[in-house]
Amino acid sequence: MAPALPDGDPAPDDGALPASVRDGAAARAFGVYLHVPFCTVRCGYCDFNTYTATELGGGASQDAYAATALAEVGLAAHVLDAAGLPARAVSTVFVGGGTPTVLPVDDLARLLGGVRDTWGLTPDAEVTTEANPDSVTPASLAALAAAGFTRVSFGMQSAVPHVLATLERTHDPRRIPDVVRWARDAGLAVSLDLIYGTPGESLDDWRASVETALATGVDHVSAYALVVEQGTRMAVQVRRGELALPDADDQAAKYELADDLLTAAGLAWYEVSNWARTPADACRHNLAYWRGDDWWGVGPGAHSHVGGVRWWNVKHPRAYADRLARGLSPAAGREVVDGESAALERLMLGVRTAHGLPVADLSPDARRAVAGLVADGLVDGRAALARPTADDPVGPRVLLTRRGRLLADAVVRALAG
Repeated sequence: MAPALPDGDPAPDDGALPASVRDGAAARAFGVYLHVPFCTVRCGYCDFNTYTATELGGGASQDAYAATALAEVGLAAHVLDAAGLPARAVSTVFVGGGTPTVLPVDDLARLLGGVRDTWGLTPDAEVTTEANPDSVTPASLAALAAAGFTRVSFGMQSAVPHVLATLERTHDPRRIPDVVRWARDAGLAVSLDLIYGTPGESLDDWRASVETALATGVDHVSAYALVVEQGTRMAVQVRRGELALPDADDQAAKYELADDLLTAAGLAWYEVSNWARTPADACRHNLAYWRGDDWWGVGPGAHSHVGGVRWWNVKHPRAYADRLARGLSPAAGREVVDGESAALERLMLGVRTAHGLPVADLSPDARRAVAGLVADGLVDGRAALARPTADDPVGPRVLLTRRGRLLADAVVRALAG
C-alpha cells in the first residue's frame, strides 16, 4: 500500500504558481524527476507508489504511460513559463519507481527526449535511471546510454539469498557483478543500493553484502536502514510474530560496519546514507534535493518543489491519466514552505550532508546548543570552530560525527529547540 499523501492546501486545476517562485530562481538549478509506477512484482517491504501490470488498464497502462507522462511535461513547461521563471536547462534527470526498466528502452528514451526538447539539458547533465538487476541486458544498457542516460542505480539490496527472500526480491545475487560490468561497458556510471536490518540478517550477512558491492569496483553506494511501513506485507508479518525486527544496536553496528568497509575502500560519506569515491561520483540529483533547488516531479504521486512551493500529484495512475486527459494539473495538493518551516527544512537537510550546515544559518538558540552537541560527540568540534579561509569561506559549521550520523534526528531536535 502506497503511503498517504501529505496534508496541504488545494492545488489549482491549472497548476499555476505564485509570483514568489521567481525570487532567486536564476541561482537555483532545475531538475526533473520522472516516476515510473510499475513493477513486475511488489516486494513485501515496499510502500512506494507502485503497481503491477495486472492492476492497471486503459490510459494508466504501461503501454500508454510515456505519452501520459509527456503530457505533464508539456503542462510543466506552460506553468513555469506563465510564472515568469527564467529559462533554465535541466541539470539532472532521475527516473525512479517502481522499476523504470520494466518499460521498453524506447519509452525511457522518449521520456528523456521530451525533457530535452522542452527545456534542454546542460552539457554535463546527470541522467539516472533506477533498475532492478534482473530487468536489464547488455543491449538495453547500451541503448540507454545511446539515448543520453549517464548513470544507473541498481537495487541490489543484499548479496545473501535468504535476506533477498525475506525482502521478496526476485533477482539472483550472482548477477550483480555482471550487470555492473555491462553498465560500465556501456559507459554508464553505476551506483548500488543496499538495505540493512532485514529480519534474520546477521552482521556477517551484511558484511558479505557490502563486500560483494565493493568487489564490483563501483564508485557509489547507498545503504539504507530498513523501515517497515504500516500497510505493507512485511508489517503484517511483523505484527503476527512471523518476523522479528532487529534492535537499534544491531542497526547501528551494521551502519558502522558499512562505513568502515566503504571508507577503507576509498568511498567517503557525503550524506548520511550515501558514499562516493570522489565528489564527482556523488548523485547530483539528490544533492539538488538537499540544497533546496527546483525540480518538477512527473508521474502519479510525484512531488515537486519550485521556489519554496511544494506540491504532490494524485497517487493512482488512472486518476493521474484522467486529469491530464482533461487538460488539468495532476496536483492533489500543495504547500508554501517559508518562515520557520523553511528554516527547519534547511536544518534537517543541511546537517545530513558532509558539507555540513553553516553555524551562521542557525538561530541564536541553536548556536548555543552546538557546544553541547560537540561535548556529546555528535558534532565535529573542529568544524564547529573552523575559521573561514580562501578555500573554505563558510567557516564554522555543524558537521556530524559518525555517532552524530546515527543520531541525526536527535541533533536536529536539539538545534530546532
